[in-house]
Amino acid sequence: MFLRFLVSLAALLCVSSVSAGDYSPSKLKVALLPDESLATVIHDNEPLADYLSKKIGKEVELVVTTDYSSMIEAVRFGRIDLAYFGPAAYTIAKDKLKGSDLDIEPFAARLKNGSTSYQSVLIANKQNGPRTLKDIKDSGIDVAFGDPASTSSHFAPTYTLLKAGINDESDYKSNYLGAHDAVAVNVQRGNAAAGGLSRPIFERLIEKGSIDTDSVIVLGYSDNIPQYPWVMRSDLDDDLKATIREAFFSLKKGTAEGDAVLKPFKADGFASIADEDYDIIRAIRKNIQD
Repeated sequence: MFLRFLVSLAALLCVSSVSAGDYSPSKLKVALLPDESLATVIHDNEPLADYLSKKIGKEVELVVTTDYSSMIEAVRFGRIDLAYFGPAAYTIAKDKLKGSDLDIEPFAARLKNGSTSYQSVLIANKQNGPRTLKDIKDSGIDVAFGDPASTSSHFAPTYTLLKAGINDESDYKSNYLGAHDAVAVNVQRGNAAAGGLSRPIFERLIEKGSIDTDSVIVLGYSDNIPQYPWVMRSDLDDDLKATIREAFFSLKKGTAEGDAVLKPFKADGFASIADEDYDIIRAIRKNIQD
């Protein structure tokens, strides 16, 4: 597993330069966000790599970058072909590609209970943390977040607090830990009084027994936000694009193959999505960053 990861990182050093619509690599490099530990992300998504390889007839290489920024840069320089982005990270990458020869396009999003939206959750240490969102006001406590470019572990929870009249410059101290699971674990241990992360990831950690509900409480949820998009290079061969889309959209929950691929995403399947669906994320980013 570790050797495969090293090979994946080495592959990132190779930049492709091709004409629009002509790019059909012999090996498809598929990037996944480091929302949890490297070993967990790689292990959980081996079925995805095997499935895509069979469907498109190419070798598939999984890549887990060190953080959101390095994934954005890898996309910007054409070092990966397919990527599972966080909503905010996608809009940041899209911004960075303006005016360049390379572009990316979202094509699929996680489908759960008939919806392609999800929420962020704000949690607190049950013994030493705040009991409500209002308790964070003027508290000066440490609030843990994941990556600064994360939607559900930075932008969405920060915006939720902002709408409640709680400002990160005067009411609490932001502490970035990189991954969603690190946020939950540090809140549970009391290293952070509160934290924000993806609700699906938080619920998965509870199901796995990594987080004990006797140690943490839920302070609140964000508004609905569009799901993580699967994104592809716009210069991929049109037939390859169609094959990739078909591979994602044909995954069915309740089949052995579908369940193996969909389980890490806690998804019922994948549905089509477009760039304009992420305009709400752009609006949140503007409010937070202004």
